[in-house]
Amino acid sequence: MSAERGRRKITEGVVISNKMDKTVTVKVTRKMRHEKYGKVIERSKKYYAHDESDAIEIGQTVRIMETRPLSKLKRWRVVEVV
Repeated sequence: MSAERGRRKITEGVVISNKMDKTVTVKVTRKMRHEKYGKVIERSKKYYAHDESDAIEIGQTVRIMETRPLSKLKRWRVVEVV
């Protein structure tokens, strides 16, 4: 699958909303070092991901994969629940 379509980004995050139909909002947090002060800080970003089963609950950790645009904001899909 990946060889013919190229490498797709895969990341992990926590589901913060599942109110939409077949869509979940996933918060992905990463740690980075502040460039001037050197302190480790957390940065987070929200992604809208497609959930075909529509069974994922808030608080679950999921793995999401980059995909073609499925709607105006949805460019990721849920691969598995971790």
